[in-house]
Amino acid sequence: MVHSFMIEPDTYTAFVDETELMDKCKEWGLLSSKASKIKAFYYKGHGLNEGCSIIGYVDHITAVIQLDNNQKHCIHPSYLKEMQAANYGIKNLDAATEAAEADVEPAAKTVTEVEGKAESKATPPKTEAKMQVDETKDKTGAGEASAKASGKKSVKAKVELPEGKVKMVATVKEFTTIPNHFSDNDDEVVIYENVAITDPEMEIGDAWSSHSATMKKVELEIGEIISFEAKIVSKKLTKHPIRNKLNNVAKIAKQEP
Repeated sequence: MVHSFMIEPDTYTAFVDETELMDKCKEWGLLSSKASKIKAFYYKGHGLNEGCSIIGYVDHITAVIQLDNNQKHCIHPSYLKEMQAANYGIKNLDAATEAAEADVEPAAKTVTEVEGKAESKATPPKTEAKMQVDETKDKTGAGEASAKASGKKSVKAKVELPEGKVKMVATVKEFTTIPNHFSDNDDEVVIYENVAITDPEMEIGDAWSSHSATMKKVELEIGEIISFEAKIVSKKLTKHPIRNKLNNVAKIAKQEP
């Protein structure tokens, strides 16, 4: 059975493995920081109460789930977290009835206080039409930037990123943090420059990644050149002009300058 209320994503970033899924669920507050394995999640909106899988995300505040019928749906992580409560169906009946546009309003109500203090830094999940408008704006903005840039930069903007993990080299440029609206602490990230794929050879430029506990064990320093394996995806860093993210960075080795 196909559910007509579902907001299917035009594009989204799929989790490559359970480790990345667990990291994102902890970031969203769907798992405790000490969790060692994923748990079962349930979708309880629109009269349903059935298991679902979290398969990826559209952006920082829009998760993508998949129901048993393989239909995909965009949902705010806070709203999905509310659905895991045993008394959800009773407690949220009125709120769910009033949410005529899908899963947006109940999620927004749970973060009203946060949004007020942060001047609406956290926005509710996008409807399908809204995501299409945003995607058009992104493409238009990229085109304008490309027109202003040099010929070399224009070529880089059109590079098709590989789908799986690849071997890469990069120089550590900066350590910084970005806001996390679902946690009391900001997320730590690493910014890289002179990023390049070694096989096949491809220049990327600047990129970023999460500064995970695994990476901290390597004790990276600014200016160090490193080789590693990672999956590179198109995901802009908040408040930075960096378009590509490195996921699941592994096999890190420091190189001689």
